[in-house]
Amino acid sequence: MKLNIALLAGDGIGPEISVQGRAALEAVARRFGHEVTFTEALVGAAAIDATGDPFPRETLEACQAADAVLFSAVGDPKYDNDPAATVRPEQGLLAMRKQLGLFANIRPVQTFDSLLHLSPLREELVRGADFVCIRELTGGMYFGEKHEGEDEAWDTNKYTREEVERILRVGYQYARQRRRHLTVVDKANVLASSRLWRSVAQQMMGEYPDVETDFMYVDNASMRMIQEPRFFDVMVTENTFGDILTDEGSCISGSMGLLPSASTGTGTPVFEPIHGSWPQAKGKNIANPLAQILSVAMLLEYFGLSDEAACVRRAVDDSLAEGVRTPDIQLPSAPRYGTREVGQWIAERIASV
Repeated sequence: MKLNIALLAGDGIGPEISVQGRAALEAVARRFGHEVTFTEALVGAAAIDATGDPFPRETLEACQAADAVLFSAVGDPKYDNDPAATVRPEQGLLAMRKQLGLFANIRPVQTFDSLLHLSPLREELVRGADFVCIRELTGGMYFGEKHEGEDEAWDTNKYTREEVERILRVGYQYARQRRRHLTVVDKANVLASSRLWRSVAQQMMGEYPDVETDFMYVDNASMRMIQEPRFFDVMVTENTFGDILTDEGSCISGSMGLLPSASTGTGTPVFEPIHGSWPQAKGKNIANPLAQILSVAMLLEYFGLSDEAACVRRAVDDSLAEGVRTPDIQLPSAPRYGTREVGQWIAERIASV
């Protein structure tokens, strides 16, 4: 297979982990006889510094021409700490999602047996936890009408039936591929937009009789994720709730550096780690590249390359089992490895396993 990948390293630790994701994909291509080409493009603070635009036209065109985007992270303190800034790195991420029509964010949440001790929850609660959060990406408050004044500000949480239906269908498709259990998360007892979500979901349930559908208020869902994470199989929710719940879910595994994600829709799909740019770690060779590398596995699965994706996952599992880990997940008194060393080890393992 020939794949053209747009490589968007972004800011902070992004360039460091991007190199390791690329190395893993190149190792897979060599082993399985695929041809992969990369087109690098700017996004986030790096793009603002170079062009004044966090998602310039050239980057959009590179993404549109690609088969997939391998993205890393955006964010920079010089914009975070300036409340008067009118252009921010995160606007590049929102623009990419909107302009590529990426309405569905898929975030798997799983635990690794060798890392259960790192979870803030008791091992008996998290062992075997394995679910997928599906977040609507292009609607709701993030893109609704806004007003910001000195004494009053508001955001509009608007959804249409079409937007709700299409994300629910994604949720049902994933549930059918997994354990056939879908949880719709809303706040229908308070919010009109949530009542639309619940109404549409109730009408669609009959189309998927093979899937158990239940409903949960977002506050209850946030508690249930901590108390009983194994309850969930596939969770689907709106943009703001999804942003919060997926970050909460990432803590279950013990490190945000472990979990990948995919954003799909009508345009070029994007694959990325769920963590941010972690600017404090920039250039220190301590960032965990596993989420970026596992994003490569999700990319391969998207194109039906299941054996290749399994090879990447095995290499990651082997790195954990053999103690080849960055400081955030390393065992006490174990050898220290940096971003480069872990990435190189995994690329070499992909080529040999």
